[in-house]
Amino acid sequence: MVLSDVDGVLTDAGMYYSETGDELKRFSTRDGAGFAFLREAGLLTGLVTRETTRLVERRAAKLKLDVLVQGAADKLAAIETIAAAHRLGLDEIAYLGDDVYDIAALRAVGLAAAPADAVEAVKAAVHHVCLAAGGRGALREVADLILGARGDRPVG
Repeated sequence: MVLSDVDGVLTDAGMYYSETGDELKRFSTRDGAGFAFLREAGLLTGLVTRETTRLVERRAAKLKLDVLVQGAADKLAAIETIAAAHRLGLDEIAYLGDDVYDIAALRAVGLAAAPADAVEAVKAAVHHVCLAAGGRGALREVADLILGARGDRPVG
């Protein structure tokens, strides 16, 4: 299973607001393709985020993700619940995070990764620091890494 935080990993960590107060986020289509490739290879995918927004709900639905947990104040507890529900060990989960709220979860999973622009404490806690920044294909990079290691597809 591959899980990811949203803000700062799938987005550039920016919060954009329109004149009418609509919140906007920028997502990379490369990350969307990464989720699709993981799904096609039979891996479960999902998002674990502290935020709760309809925008993220719509993005998860569009990507056909298996899991969406919003409002997760304790991301490790959320991931432990997800793992138990899918009868997986934490060592069978990859997680991407970018900020201090992610550190406990990153330290517990089998593969921990962070975008290039993650905070330094997160970079020190992960197995892989991506070349790509948040919102610029970090998830796709990890998907290619996983699928390349499995022999499912060439590394992108």
